[in-house]
Amino acid sequence: MTHREKAEKLLHQQYHCSQALFGAFAEDFGLDLKTAFKISTCFGGGMRQGGTCGCITASLLILGMTIGFYDSQDREQEVYGNKKTEEFIRLFSERMNGAVNCRDILGKDISKPNEMAEIRKQGLILHKCPGAINISIEILEDMLLEHFNGMIESNLNLEDIPENDEMQTVFKTIQKFRHFRRNVNNLLFSSKKEIGFIQFDVRKFKIINDLYGERFGDQVLEFIMKQLEKNCLDEQFFVNLRSDVFMVVMEYDEEQELVDFIEHLDSTINCYKDVKIQLCYGVYTVEDKEMEFRQMEDRAAMARKAAKNNILTNILFYKEQFKDSLYNRKFIEENMQTAITEKQFMMYLQPKYSIAKNEIIGAEALVRWQHPERGMIFPNQFIPIIEENGFIKKVDYYIWAEACSFIKKCQQKGLRSFPISVNVSRIHLRDNECIQVLSDLIKSNGINKELLELEITESADDQQISRKAYQLKEEGFTLLMDDFGSGYSSLNILLETPFDMIKLDKKFIENMMVSSKGRLILEHVVLMANQLDLGLLAEGVETKEQVDLLQSIGCDQVQGYYYAKPMPEKQFFELLQKQQHEIG
Repeated sequence: MTHREKAEKLLHQQYHCSQALFGAFAEDFGLDLKTAFKISTCFGGGMRQGGTCGCITASLLILGMTIGFYDSQDREQEVYGNKKTEEFIRLFSERMNGAVNCRDILGKDISKPNEMAEIRKQGLILHKCPGAINISIEILEDMLLEHFNGMIESNLNLEDIPENDEMQTVFKTIQKFRHFRRNVNNLLFSSKKEIGFIQFDVRKFKIINDLYGERFGDQVLEFIMKQLEKNCLDEQFFVNLRSDVFMVVMEYDEEQELVDFIEHLDSTINCYKDVKIQLCYGVYTVEDKEMEFRQMEDRAAMARKAAKNNILTNILFYKEQFKDSLYNRKFIEENMQTAITEKQFMMYLQPKYSIAKNEIIGAEALVRWQHPERGMIFPNQFIPIIEENGFIKKVDYYIWAEACSFIKKCQQKGLRSFPISVNVSRIHLRDNECIQVLSDLIKSNGINKELLELEITESADDQQISRKAYQLKEEGFTLLMDDFGSGYSSLNILLETPFDMIKLDKKFIENMMVSSKGRLILEHVVLMANQLDLGLLAEGVETKEQVDLLQSIGCDQVQGYYYAKPMPEKQFFELLQKQQHEIG
């Protein structure tokens, strides 16, 4: 992942510009993000008063750590460092049209609460700060590359620098991408042929890492690079963009040449040490050679992501309608923080029923986004995006708080208490913060832990599920395995984790109902749950036939459109009131 991509990702995760910029270079210096954020926060103080832009302070910190600004034993080095400081500020000011203060860049003063509210409302940080960050990165990479090239020209051998030295790492990172982009730019403007961007990745690479270990995963990536070296000609340039994502840029006369190249490459990479490797390819054929390099890359990436979801082919060419997904992503990322601040995110509740009693026995809390201009934005439009950029954590916390508040409200109104289940996204499996957040919400609302159930998707990583599940269980929470039957390791996870209930996946139920063999499997799943003393709930129930079958094999708890769709909190509350009145 490039410095620019890392910075953009951090900015979308609501880190301020100083943290996002310095965090983008953290790995180059051997720093973890947490330490980098602490350092950059210290140096970005002026920004919070509307003063010097955090991009400047973070950039000077990066330059200082790389080339040094002061050396009591080397006056020449001190002068050189200070000249670099002045050079960066001059270049930044020129490219930003004189704007060097935070208030000038945003057009509002972040030190004033009312103006800060406007900044959030208008999404100015995500609208204006990326420009300053990208300009900073461009200047930094040019200056650092010039510095290291100067060192090499001064008879300093790069190989003499220790492999783990930050200068070696920074140089190699910058050099790799600059060399690739320089070659591609030369090709774009010198070739009289058509140019194609081919971007590909390994389908389910995470599963390869999980099953065979990260070292094996690294070997797979090295194998792919060697195959690219072997198969790419002089005018076919390639690079490992990040993790398992690779890109090749090449000339062609007919589009079939691109397909032939991909198919040949695919045949050489489809297996490593008896492990099958499946690749997904996105292709963008350049129409305007003056288009920004990043835009060409984005179009190839959109086609690649579309290919991952296509069951008919693993090669897709970019189509203009893919732009819609790019615009949608931009809208989501620019408006997600405002959606939290202005309570545009809403908790919907889908009832869970007992078939035998025909009564509500609980509910699942789901998220909806009611935007003031766009109207209702459904989860499938924004959940994948906020899962990728990490904002899902804030949305989960928001829904957890709403669920606890609803449980408290029911108690205060004298309604019978039913458990509400909330989703625990896989991002929470990587830290312990969620346990503290959940405990604080339970305590502040004065409710029992048994009334807030936690749903964990079974397709997440086994070891992470197991470790986190035991911690949550020790804290006294009730755990539900969501989407049982949708992944590749349901039974293994059941064996290794202390779940209290399993939720049968909608597709799993549908598939099991099409044959007598399937129904037999379903019966044995119910029997297994009973023998393991696990609760069982079937989700996605939509027909009377499904209800009758589930009841006949002993599955009493259900959730789905046959009984009720997800509904606003107020409507569900009224449904509970009506049920309690009827039962007496």
